[in-house]
Amino acid sequence: MEIENSTVVKEFILLGLTPSRNIQLLVFVLVLIFYLIILPGNFLIILTIRLDPGLTAPLYFFLGNLAFLDASYSFIVAPRMLVDFFSEKKVISYRNCIAQLFFLHFLGGGEGLLLVAMAFDRYIAICRPLHYSTVMNPRACYALLLALWLGGFVHSIIQVALILRLPFCGPNQLDNFFCDVPQVIKLACTDTFVVELLMVFNSGLMTLLCFLGLLSSYAIIFCHVRGSASEGKNKAMSTCTTHIIVIFLMFGPSIFIYTRPFRAFPADKVVSLFHTVIFPLLNPMIYTLRNQEVKASMRRLFNQLLA
Repeated sequence: MEIENSTVVKEFILLGLTPSRNIQLLVFVLVLIFYLIILPGNFLIILTIRLDPGLTAPLYFFLGNLAFLDASYSFIVAPRMLVDFFSEKKVISYRNCIAQLFFLHFLGGGEGLLLVAMAFDRYIAICRPLHYSTVMNPRACYALLLALWLGGFVHSIIQVALILRLPFCGPNQLDNFFCDVPQVIKLACTDTFVVELLMVFNSGLMTLLCFLGLLSSYAIIFCHVRGSASEGKNKAMSTCTTHIIVIFLMFGPSIFIYTRPFRAFPADKVVSLFHTVIFPLLNPMIYTLRNQEVKASMRRLFNQLLA
């Protein structure tokens, strides 16, 4: 009750990506194209991995979950943004804003931890191949999946709990096209220095540590592969290179947004657009385009559907 009484603001006005109508139209067309072309591709990846009995290895199990997480993540911001392009006044209620913020960090945190699980899978497969079937058994894969969902939930609920403790008395204009921690905190009518530090520690430090840990793990894998003369060397290098590309796409914008004090920069909205809309749809496609087994399976499934 104290939180409700101290929060006068019942809705937020989103200022959008840009005041320029031409740029808005360009972004609308680009996002719509991504949705109509790449989003079905993500669902095709999930369907292919589910239906093909030859794609039962842990790598494909995690790839299917990555496609699911990214497809779900893309539904949090983009649909509302597309609708708002046709609205003169872009309004989101306080409750919907908190819900958007929660799912954004829930799925985003889960995906970051999923990439850690995928790096662990590749490390065992390449550096400890004799122990791979023992370590990465189905029970271990499901345990890792449960852990990343729980980790994403804990990460997100901390964010929401800190936001709910803040009073919002006005103004209520969010200088963005969606609700996120940096913009919402700025509107609180109280000193938010401690809350900002906690947010940076929760989101920023977690993101940075995961990023550095992933780079270190793949550096170890690369060193191991370079000294190997096995036939699967090129395949291992290709797989790890793909993972590293996705890591930079996933963690680069997050580090830029969450590892610094919550001050506005000119590039914030552009980085947020790629982070919340473009990259989530691209990540699974990057994996698939570099994976011959999945591509061959998708072609067989597509031919069966046409037959």
